[in-house]
Amino acid sequence: MRDLGVIILAAGEGKRMKSGLPKVLHCLGGKPLLLHALKTAQSLNPKRIAVVVGHGAAEVKQACADNGISWVFQQRQFGTGHAVSCTREIFQDFSGDLLILSGDVPLISRDSLLALLRHHREHSATLTFLTAFLAQPSGYGRILRNEKEELIGIVEERDAAEPEKKIKEVNAGIYVVSTRFLYTALEELNSDNQQGEYYLPDIGRIAQRNGKIVRTVRAEDEREILGINTREELAFMEKTLQERINRKWMEAGVTLKDPQTTYIEEEVMIGEDTVIGPSTHLMGRTTIGEGCRIDGNAYLTNVRLGNRVHLKFSVVATESQIEDEAEVGPFAHLRPGTSLRRRVHIGSFVETKQAAIGEGSKANHLAYLGDVTVGRDANIGAGTIICNYDGFRKYRTIIGDRVQVGSDTTLVAPVSLGDDAYVATATTVRHDVPPGALVYNERHERVREGWTAEKRKRMEQPKN
Repeated sequence: MRDLGVIILAAGEGKRMKSGLPKVLHCLGGKPLLLHALKTAQSLNPKRIAVVVGHGAAEVKQACADNGISWVFQQRQFGTGHAVSCTREIFQDFSGDLLILSGDVPLISRDSLLALLRHHREHSATLTFLTAFLAQPSGYGRILRNEKEELIGIVEERDAAEPEKKIKEVNAGIYVVSTRFLYTALEELNSDNQQGEYYLPDIGRIAQRNGKIVRTVRAEDEREILGINTREELAFMEKTLQERINRKWMEAGVTLKDPQTTYIEEEVMIGEDTVIGPSTHLMGRTTIGEGCRIDGNAYLTNVRLGNRVHLKFSVVATESQIEDEAEVGPFAHLRPGTSLRRRVHIGSFVETKQAAIGEGSKANHLAYLGDVTVGRDANIGAGTIICNYDGFRKYRTIIGDRVQVGSDTTLVAPVSLGDDAYVATATTVRHDVPPGALVYNERHERVREGWTAEKRKRMEQPKN
């Protein structure tokens, strides 16, 4: 089998996006458009990948660092033909086929590209175009065929006559081409067109004129070849991607109660028999085990859930780990560094940060647990606050096994509570507490009988 190289065109400014950000760095499904095309290209195991950059080149390179890419800088954009010609040095000693992709076409699938390559090689073609039929073909080059349905040319929309603009079959801007032919043909391109650019599709005309075999392959799903040029198109593509991702997980045994409001990024993993409620966002590299229940309105980023975890309504969690059979929420906030062991309960309006909570421990109401290690089977009462910051540094609190922390408690770090310690309600703890001890603050409760009547009488007296 012949070697494969890949060229990805990513030099465009994307003026219609109306953004200072290079177009290929706008995010789809949580990652830049270019990374979608690059990931698909890498799945084909090519020998070389060259990415042509121009506008915002430094930003684009930084976003795609450590991906084994040869970067090619197109200083001025004179069309797709000129962009590809800039890669000549990268492939001057390459004798295989080149796959040419666009960095703003993110949903092209590996299967479609394999079909394109297979067709190209089975027919010993010099050049093969990917095409598609679009109900609204505006903006795309049209495929011209004769009465025998043979390809006779491609015309860009700006150069097309009115009858040609009615053609529904379009050029997807994805090609497989013989390396030796490509760079020879590029030398013959001219810019005699409405845009004054060097059009890459014109190499088809050059190939046919020289008796080369030129083929076309039709994409089965036309949405795969759609490029993104506007915010509206980006939103449409986001919806398309989500439909694809959500369908995959439902087919894998996951229940989505409302797929239209469930947002799942591509790198998320979900186990069988998990049920996900409406308005849930699963971001980054979140991993969810089997049999979990997410009631809805959750927002999870890079979170690992074990099996049979229950997230109640409106849980926000980031960079956290939750082990089997834990319960969290409603309205809980797990900040980075949170680790919940088996059967932990974190309840309503509890916030954690850099918190390691031991197996079976509970904090069911209104607490802040920051920079803390909690042992097994401890209970943290409502209104407990860990004061971990003195204005200069943060300090850690240690709470042992089976510790009972009463409501309205303040723990001033650094402080340690030994196993089986008991903290009385409304206590401020500033010093370490030994195992099995009771800690409390002296407070005297006083009662003044008749105080309310006296107060009312004073308030009702007329003022002079």
